[in-house]
Amino acid sequence: MSMQIGIVGKPNVGKSTFFNAATDAHAEIANYPFTTIDANRGVMYVSKPCPCKEFNVKCTPHNSKCINGTRFVPIEAIDVAGLVPDAFKGRGLGNKFLDDLRQAHALIHIVDSSGSTDAEGNPCNVGSYDPLNDVDFLEKEINYWMMGIIKKGWETVARQSEVEGKKIESVLGEKLTGLGVREDHICNAIKNLQMDSKKPSSWTDDELLKLTDFVRKISKPMLIAFNKCDKAPENFLSKSENLNKKDYFVVMCSAESELALSNAAKKNLIEYKPGNNDFNILNESELNEKQLKALEFIRSNVLKKFGSTGVQDCIEKAVEMLDLIVVYPVEDETHLTDKEGRILPDAHFMKRGSNAKDLAYKVHTDLGDHFIRAIDARTHRVIGADHELKDGDVIRIVSDA
Repeated sequence: MSMQIGIVGKPNVGKSTFFNAATDAHAEIANYPFTTIDANRGVMYVSKPCPCKEFNVKCTPHNSKCINGTRFVPIEAIDVAGLVPDAFKGRGLGNKFLDDLRQAHALIHIVDSSGSTDAEGNPCNVGSYDPLNDVDFLEKEINYWMMGIIKKGWETVARQSEVEGKKIESVLGEKLTGLGVREDHICNAIKNLQMDSKKPSSWTDDELLKLTDFVRKISKPMLIAFNKCDKAPENFLSKSENLNKKDYFVVMCSAESELALSNAAKKNLIEYKPGNNDFNILNESELNEKQLKALEFIRSNVLKKFGSTGVQDCIEKAVEMLDLIVVYPVEDETHLTDKEGRILPDAHFMKRGSNAKDLAYKVHTDLGDHFIRAIDARTHRVIGADHELKDGDVIRIVSDA
């Protein structure tokens, strides 16, 4: 299964704008709750140094793109329906939201830092709603949803563990496997919370909620995108410091600015690369006064003030939280090509700690099943199946398939 990042939050905070700015897809953008009903799926790109510069070759990417020696590696994004209070009880589009979230490996929580949307996602005056409320509310909704799944048939689960001798982490792991929760996540939670793994029937609801919260944090790491930062009062922007103190990672973000810049770049009106702190105007004569003013506003109030629009930073940080590296498989380690002659064609995300055989399976099941050895294109040395891969490795897989 490919890695997937969920873009989450209450209605009307700019999730779909963020999604459009971050992907090549197009989601409907409108100023009212529940615009996004079906989950939108698209592809975001993570920037990495492309080996083409190091090897002094002109690459011909297939599953990714290279801009001036920077490789943009694809990762799937899912923009889900806006969440409202008590979604875990089925209110609003709650069940739909939570169901779409199941396979997300990490979450980008879009928060309206300007305080101009209330708890339900309805527009209100700038600065009249505390954005920190949204962080607590979203975590609570996901926690209660996951806890509901854990508690379903809890007596049977506890009995399986206590009477039949099955490890409680194994039984719960099976129960939560569809949410991307692993047995080791549960094991870590039980150990850290010092819960009695031999007597799960004695666990209280409070302990189960703490267990759920711990498991959610490690199975679906989340960063906060403080969106609409160009419209936020200064005292609201400083609220991010409260989140940083609680070990959240917060990115100042203006998805609307990123979308405007990416659209202008597509039309060759400006030169701009996602994540940059500035842009160059290419065809000033094709821009009217209103467009020029809008671009200057973005430059002064977003790029110069915050260092970027924050959208690309959110994507990069989400991948960092997932502890992923990028590896480049080739079929000819001398020319760095695949069988069609494309140079450095594919870039694949792998979990840090993955080995050469894991990469073989990532490329194709047959390659993994018939793995013989691998070759490091930099050193031309033969490496074994259990050789741990490094970020940026260029690897040839040799098999008898």
